[in-house]
Amino acid sequence: MRPAVFIDRDGTLTEEVGYVNHPARLRLLPRAAEAIRRLNAAGVAAVVTTNQSGIARGYFSEATLEAVHAELRRQLAAAGAALDGLYVCPHHPTEGEPPWRAACDCRKPRPGLLLRAAAELGLDLAASTVVGDKGSDLAAARAVGARAVLVLTGYGRGEWEYRRAALGVEPDHVAEDLLDAVEWVLARRGRG
Repeated sequence: MRPAVFIDRDGTLTEEVGYVNHPARLRLLPRAAEAIRRLNAAGVAAVVTTNQSGIARGYFSEATLEAVHAELRRQLAAAGAALDGLYVCPHHPTEGEPPWRAACDCRKPRPGLLLRAAAELGLDLAASTVVGDKGSDLAAARAVGARAVLVLTGYGRGEWEYRRAALGVEPDHVAEDLLDAVEWVLARRGRG
């Protein structure tokens, strides 16, 4: 089993622009591809875990989301980086129609996406880190015994500076961006 860095998509890996309903709206954040390259080189799995309730809400289709994620992989590949996995929760607990309106186990802060990725990819959750810009990312980390890093991109700076008490989980580290988070993770490898 190997460690992973589980990465939130919107606001952590890519620009936070609301619902990304077309591939042309997807933009990597500065230094994000470098962060993924560093994980690739270190043998640490780079796995995206993302809530995409736009499907449940009818804002975009599964096919549109697949096209957006194909564009994400294309942009990363053009920069010499690759994801080991990409896991999506398409549900919302109160909006949309079944099967998308559901109280699922995969919508962060619940740990279902992390557990599924760990089982499918052979990942060591206790040696892994979750990086995101919201309290739901941090709570998902705690639910599986992983470290939690809050990035100050996306909603992160506002969450940290103005809503810190509402986060519900104290992060193990606060990082300027994904690359800063990855550098923190890699510097601590093997320290336990």
